[in-house]
Amino acid sequence: MKFRFNIVYCCIAALLFLTEVLIAVYINDAFIRPYAGDFLVVILIYAFIRTFVNLPALPLATGVFLFACAIEAAQYFNFSERLGADRYPLIEVALGTFFSWNDVIAYALGSLCIVLSERLIGRICLRG
Repeated sequence: MKFRFNIVYCCIAALLFLTEVLIAVYINDAFIRPYAGDFLVVILIYAFIRTFVNLPALPLATGVFLFACAIEAAQYFNFSERLGADRYPLIEVALGTFFSWNDVIAYALGSLCIVLSERLIGRICLRG
């Protein structure tokens, strides 16, 4: 594994982070905040990692998906409450508050989008 800085993924991660913050601060609906936010967060984590490390898309997207599922499982077991994170709003937001299978589906769709996008970009680059 070779460390290197990739400006494209850095910009993608920064834009996604800004989008996530805007969603968290300004949107309180029944679709964008819970589902689009979860869909985008796996792409954000993927892009952040790809900013510094060049790993193949499928294993990295799978790892990010499993990480997101681990956080979701921690929500099922009230991990943030057991840690006392409910007293720290920022940590509570990062860890989440309750388990939802819909979140897992959003993570899976975000991960699938990553893999398909990377393959499409790879094919376009090979032709060009």
